[in-house]
Amino acid sequence: MLIALNKPYGVLCQFTSDDGRPTLADYVRQKGVYAAGRLDHDSEGLLLLTDDGPLAHRLTDPRHKQPKTYLVQVDGTIDDVALTALRRGVVLNDGPTLPALAEHADEPDWLWPRDPPVRFRKAIPTSWLTVTLREGRNRQVRRMTAAAGFPTLRLIRLRIGEHALDGLAPGEWRRL
Repeated sequence: MLIALNKPYGVLCQFTSDDGRPTLADYVRQKGVYAAGRLDHDSEGLLLLTDDGPLAHRLTDPRHKQPKTYLVQVDGTIDDVALTALRRGVVLNDGPTLPALAEHADEPDWLWPRDPPVRFRKAIPTSWLTVTLREGRNRQVRRMTAAAGFPTLRLIRLRIGEHALDGLAPGEWRRL
């Protein structure tokens, strides 16, 4: 079984919490599934859940290089120099990243509001981009955009391999 969930902002990527924070169990009632990969509590979007260990391994093991695509809102107006750095790969504290696909993007008209909203600073604009990675280090997109000089404000995973968010609202899920 494979489930696509649009994980809301602030939800832990696990089924239990010792401190009462929201978890996957608040959204997915299907027994016997677990997350194939992770999204930080402050990231949103596509999370795949499965009861199939080998499938989870194929989806998450870096050797299989499943592309993961993210919609990213950054602080400031991202420039071509920063996009080129992301495309070539940047050096993080745990070593250089593989090159990423990185493109300017418009804020989509289908995007749901985030609760709480991203901070607003009238004097500092924000910009949007899409980033596709084939590796999956901890908080990698956030660390890459910061290394390029544009900290991430909002991060939404749109796609993992052939599986896409495709219109799921936050907290909604469907079997694939």
